[in-house]
Amino acid sequence: MKLNELTTAASSFKKSEKMPVLFVGHGSPMNALEDNPFTQKLNRIGTDIRQRQTPTAILVVSAHFLTKGTYVTASPKPETIHDFGGFPEALFREQYPAPGSPEYAREIMKMVPEVQDTEEWGLDHGAWTILKHMFPEADIPVFELSLDYGRSPQYHFDLAQRLQFLRERGVLIIGSGNIVHNLRQSMPKLMAQDATPYDWAVEFDEWVKTKINQRDFQSLIDFHKAGTMGALSVPTIDHYLPVLYTLGLADKNENITQAYEEVYYGGLSMRTFIAG
Repeated sequence: MKLNELTTAASSFKKSEKMPVLFVGHGSPMNALEDNPFTQKLNRIGTDIRQRQTPTAILVVSAHFLTKGTYVTASPKPETIHDFGGFPEALFREQYPAPGSPEYAREIMKMVPEVQDTEEWGLDHGAWTILKHMFPEADIPVFELSLDYGRSPQYHFDLAQRLQFLRERGVLIIGSGNIVHNLRQSMPKLMAQDATPYDWAVEFDEWVKTKINQRDFQSLIDFHKAGTMGALSVPTIDHYLPVLYTLGLADKNENITQAYEEVYYGGLSMRTFIAG
């Protein structure tokens, strides 16, 4: 895309105060129904954001929207997807009837031409289970960006940097995953209702926090070099990649605040942080 075309595309957005960008450790879908310290914190975050400026739209980069290629959802009325099994019927009755944002989807495709649009995905539980607490009115347009599962961590970080213009157009961007997400190792603890974390999970979670505070994002991109704790904490990359989107969207010297910290049931991190 030529420089004048980029300028034209960007100028079609209304300028606003720069929106923050979040990473949320979304955890179990049951959080949609629960009133606990984590969901209470989400509610306070949403209230704080509204007090500053109501987003014009919300873009979620979810661990549960995996594709070959990168897609942005363009449905005007995205479906609430119950992409899980084995939970109470009450959870399957939950809906999050927010409108979509085809307009912002088109603008992303103008600025990042390799991104394609789709109406074959709605709002998965990486999006709606947290938004129900942050913005319970469901009155803000929501759309999702997929994760191209065949690409490297560096690719995802670099792609996020190309989306920074959205923050100045009133779009709240949320990476939704989990820094530590090892369900196989956690299952015995879940079955026994033993919430204590494994040492390696706490160590990796704290290592990520330290690297964020040091602004050493390259080490987080190259997390596989963290040894055994990294391999155990990130057995598959899907829940970790949204971390890199949030960091790639942060300005170079922007303050990053740790909003919620918890590792439980062996190998699940609920760490949540905010840039801006």
